[in-house]
Amino acid sequence: MRVVVTGIGMINSVGLNKDESFKNIIEGKTGIDKITHFNPEGFASQIAGEVKGFDPKTIMDAKEVKKADRFIQLGLAAAKEAMEDSGLTDVEYDSERFGISAASGIGGLPVIEKASVIVETRGPRRISPFFIPSALVNMLGGFTSIEYKLKGPNLASVTACAAGTHAITEAFKTIKAGMADKMMVVAGEACICPVGVGGFSAMKALSTRNDDPAHASRPFDAKRDGFVMGEGGACLILEKYEDAVARGAKIYAEIIGIGESGDANHITTPAPGGEGAYRAMKMAYEMAGRPKIDYINAHGTSTKYNDLYETMAIKKLFGGKENTPPVSSTKGATGHCLGAAGTIEAVITLMAMENNILPPTINYEEPDPECDLDYVPNKAREAEINVAMSNSFGFGGTNGVVIFKKVK
Repeated sequence: MRVVVTGIGMINSVGLNKDESFKNIIEGKTGIDKITHFNPEGFASQIAGEVKGFDPKTIMDAKEVKKADRFIQLGLAAAKEAMEDSGLTDVEYDSERFGISAASGIGGLPVIEKASVIVETRGPRRISPFFIPSALVNMLGGFTSIEYKLKGPNLASVTACAAGTHAITEAFKTIKAGMADKMMVVAGEACICPVGVGGFSAMKALSTRNDDPAHASRPFDAKRDGFVMGEGGACLILEKYEDAVARGAKIYAEIIGIGESGDANHITTPAPGGEGAYRAMKMAYEMAGRPKIDYINAHGTSTKYNDLYETMAIKKLFGGKENTPPVSSTKGATGHCLGAAGTIEAVITLMAMENNILPPTINYEEPDPECDLDYVPNKAREAEINVAMSNSFGFGGTNGVVIFKKVK
């Protein structure tokens, strides 16, 4: 059974929809700036990739907005775009054979933070009855399934920064197992709040280049000093190839390989040499039949060990630097959207394939001798992309990889 992508949508710090986002990414623009969601004075890191100009009331009833944390709202915005893009809003579908695979790394952290303050200062009786439903990661899938009457399997991946990619692999497996004909993959993340930024800062994981936000996220660059938090949402509509062809749907690509692995090494640091990342990539590559890979959208966080070890894993997979395809990280533009990153980057990868253009790795100014691949530095590049790989790796040593192929 073949599984294809027939609809996509995304929202992030460089755009409120997929076309605006992709255009700005290709043009080398960034959405990273000084934090406005709260006063960041006193925080080690004071910058982030915030979604600007988003009004949830454009996609939700005002009463429902109060029940949904921002990560849900951003995911719903992407889902709306993807459903319209797929053409499924104009046709009837078997709701019992249409499932959902949601993802978020942290879920409703801002609302958890606020509820904690309320219980301490005003007492437990002042907590909103909508607090728990607003905070739970799986409620992204809950809200979205209700909106589109999706009664098939309703799943949620909460695997840190690999969650968005794991949501894709879970949806793929669900269709392959015959448990659904169609799956919506939807991810959202919005934890640019004092606890979120303070927590990652305490780990010394974030860039502190506060005086130059636009150049703070610099994947693979020798002067990288940590990742920059981002927020956003993305959605992919997956369905059986036969069903897509039968209804005359536009097919972005077929999923031909997936890979998953665990590092079993450290709670935050990747396995030395990217050993776990390599095994996930190898699994996907072998499943796909070892095709010629034309592009890799790297996890590329702008942290010391992720960028180094991902580079090492890629070189090992392809048998040396000289055999590797172009690689780029788009986190310099969007920031690191944590649990939504993999889904956002899958959409970027699919649009790169559609337009035959390699997205740039911006802010690549000083090469790191140990990170020595073709990272498509600073400027997009035209290239035929028939097969592409997208990588995601998360805290706890969890890894996810997906490979897409054009359907000709």
